[in-house]
Amino acid sequence: MRLTVWIPATVLAAALLAGCAGFKTVTSEVSTFGDWPAGRAAGSYAIERLPSQQAGRTDEQNMIEGSASLALQAAGFVPVAAGTPPDVVVQIGARVTRQERAPWDDPFWWNPRFSRWAVVGWPGPYWASRTRLDTPEYQREVGVLIRDRATGQPLYEARARNDGITSGGQTMLTAMFTAALKEFPKVQNETHDVDVILP
Repeated sequence: MRLTVWIPATVLAAALLAGCAGFKTVTSEVSTFGDWPAGRAAGSYAIERLPSQQAGRTDEQNMIEGSASLALQAAGFVPVAAGTPPDVVVQIGARVTRQERAPWDDPFWWNPRFSRWAVVGWPGPYWASRTRLDTPEYQREVGVLIRDRATGQPLYEARARNDGITSGGQTMLTAMFTAALKEFPKVQNETHDVDVILP
């Protein structure tokens, strides 16, 4: 006996469109800390590079700073004018870690290329097969620390993280920095989801 379920084309099309819309939304786990002074405007900023960032690859650091700058400006900050001191100094960081999926991560399908398994059914068991392609997982994280330029006091810290099957590139970094600062100056220590819609 075989049961066939027909799905109307209109329902399928609607589901596909909903799925496509979902691809344009980036969800990150965000946590924020600090005590931004009540009534203080965002003001001007300058990004400060740590010694390790100065010694690293300049093109990568420029890309990260470009992504963070877009998020800072979306939160109300403005780049400092040349020859003038900024109101705040910003330190940023980004990390993307590639994790290979081991076969034993999913022991039911341990063969990474081809699996065969017995299925109990009527009138008796039969064999089915399935192909499986393993893909790596990327763990992505960004961080922002905003200090008062005059006193050096930390005023606001934000972190955002998410996982995916690609490194994400600059578009993903921008979305994650935007998520990290989306609720500025509100502070919420507990990790919570923040959505950012890609352009």
